[in-house]
Amino acid sequence: MLYVWQNTNWTEFTWKSDELAQTLGRTRLCQGGLLSKVDALGLKFSSEARAEILIEETVKTAAIEGQTLERDSVRSSVARRLGLPTAGLPAGDRATDGMVDVLMDATANYDIPLTAERLMAWQAALFPTGYSGLRKIRTGQWRGPEPMQVVSGPVGREKVHFEAPPADLVEGEVRDFLRWWEEGSKDDEGVLRAAIAHFRFVTIHPFEDGNGRIARALTDMALAQDEKLGPRFYSLSTRIMAERDEYYRVLERCQKGDGDITEWLVWFLECFERAIEHSETLISIVLAKARFWQRHGQTLLNERQLKVTNRLLDAGYGGFEGGLTTRKYVSMAKVSRATAFREIFDMVKKNVLKQNPGKGRSVSYDLEWPDTE
Repeated sequence: MLYVWQNTNWTEFTWKSDELAQTLGRTRLCQGGLLSKVDALGLKFSSEARAEILIEETVKTAAIEGQTLERDSVRSSVARRLGLPTAGLPAGDRATDGMVDVLMDATANYDIPLTAERLMAWQAALFPTGYSGLRKIRTGQWRGPEPMQVVSGPVGREKVHFEAPPADLVEGEVRDFLRWWEEGSKDDEGVLRAAIAHFRFVTIHPFEDGNGRIARALTDMALAQDEKLGPRFYSLSTRIMAERDEYYRVLERCQKGDGDITEWLVWFLECFERAIEHSETLISIVLAKARFWQRHGQTLLNERQLKVTNRLLDAGYGGFEGGLTTRKYVSMAKVSRATAFREIFDMVKKNVLKQNPGKGRSVSYDLEWPDTE
């Protein structure tokens, strides 16, 4: 069996255009509709929408690789970089800040040339301690001489899904990739270029770790170049996470193929379309939050109250299961039961919270959403 990179002139991919045309047209229509809607939101709403999408993208692109980032920490990191309020949020940790920095650099600076040094800086930012979990890894440099394999299964019965090119080929492969990125792909259809860049980079697999996250950052960068717009208003990684098993299966099949990547391109386009459709939900949450803060921008709340309010806002209307109870407030705000009761009562009095139906031990609260009146 040959891996795709073992074929002569392996990067001269082929695909069946007739199988892509309808899906590509539908995707472009969805993309245009979303961008028109975002334009109508105005600058203030767009900044908040950008933050929500970036938070989603950061959390989910890490989750695809099995890395768990705390959403509040991600929100803090994003808010600080976008100049949004951070009251009630914790300070971001270095790994979270690094992931956010990579995604923002890839998209906000989409028109800055892509270089090997920039790729290495991204990878180093993902692993600020030089460790991936408990394993010491190379950071800010190409991988070492050990074979780079994607495997699964228990020790002694591993299944090899893919083996990347030998380490001595990496520098040349990356150099060819960067040349293609800057010169050879200007006339390519933009969304297809993003899909090809993703496939090509993960096939080269130039780093010891972080290749998938960087490939997805490059995908966002290519899409930003296509749209000539830095802020993202959809999260492709959220959809990839939802369809992760199929994502890896399609990659594996095409990485063991003869260079025909039709299956990968079709899957990518359909996933991209679903990501845009999902953004409708995220933007509706942003709009609800904006209306809430228009009402309560001058309401005096302490940091604990702001933290709980933001948690309820993140959950969305009716999305905080079981409602907010005194016990849950104690857990989130790290206060005594008496303080929790007093602060909840204060928020009810200020029309931030409302009591849900029920009495006694079943008493719970939800936000006083402006659009529910």
